[in-house]
Amino acid sequence: PYGSPQQVPGTHQDNAGAGSHGFQAQPMGFPGGFVVPPVQNQPTVDGAIWMPIPPSIPNCPPGLEYLTQIDQILIHQQLELLEIMTGFETNNKYELKNALGQRVYFAAEDTDCLTRNCCGPSRPFTLRIVDNLGHEVITLQRPLRCSMCCCPCCLQELEVQAPPGTTIGYVVQNWDACLPKFTIQDEKRMDILKITGPCFVCSCCEDVNFEVKSLDETCAVGRISKQWTGFVQEVFTDADNFGISFPMDLDVKMKAVMIGACFLIVSLSFTNI
Repeated sequence: PYGSPQQVPGTHQDNAGAGSHGFQAQPMGFPGGFVVPPVQNQPTVDGAIWMPIPPSIPNCPPGLEYLTQIDQILIHQQLELLEIMTGFETNNKYELKNALGQRVYFAAEDTDCLTRNCCGPSRPFTLRIVDNLGHEVITLQRPLRCSMCCCPCCLQELEVQAPPGTTIGYVVQNWDACLPKFTIQDEKRMDILKITGPCFVCSCCEDVNFEVKSLDETCAVGRISKQWTGFVQEVFTDADNFGISFPMDLDVKMKAVMIGACFLIVSLSFTNI
């Protein structure tokens, strides 16, 4: 039932470029909120509560089976003591959890010291995402490009590979005079979904939401949110929390590309990846 693309009865087919990737369109105003209830008596690996390993699914990239069972992901950036005390930029690390608080993946940035501390938010990066067996299942690659918004010929882009070496999609920045906009593409560079953020990306005392929509932008498909973490953490650290929501029946490849979109938005809009 979870072939690639996934289809289930009732899946919406009318939106151009989106129906073939199996999502059910939602009315505008996709509900937000990422509630993590407590989880007890769950198996742990290295002290972390991990999501149980799902069975293999035909035509699903290895390691993405987890994504067939969830409709939202919570991303928690880990606090780095050295970075807090010295301001010296270190490789960032993230936990990716499901709505039950179980870890689905662990992500780590792989860049050199000079690139991190000289290029800042404009830096190219490779982000490696591993499952609970330590297998790298998703690789995100952002090349170095000019970050000037007045230069539409040098817009940002991120490539998503799953497994590593096999491209499954891209996230491409679109030029706009007022709003941060992006397009999610499949491995053939076909446009699948649109992402639109707020005019002013300010996270003061409230969440910042980027809406994921169909190509014609009439139906909300999901949301990528930067969550307010409190005054102390926001001011004195760059450790942030993010949430991604998407339809349960969205193709797992597009779910993985939405994860990539979240990290590209983080790197562009919230100072540091």
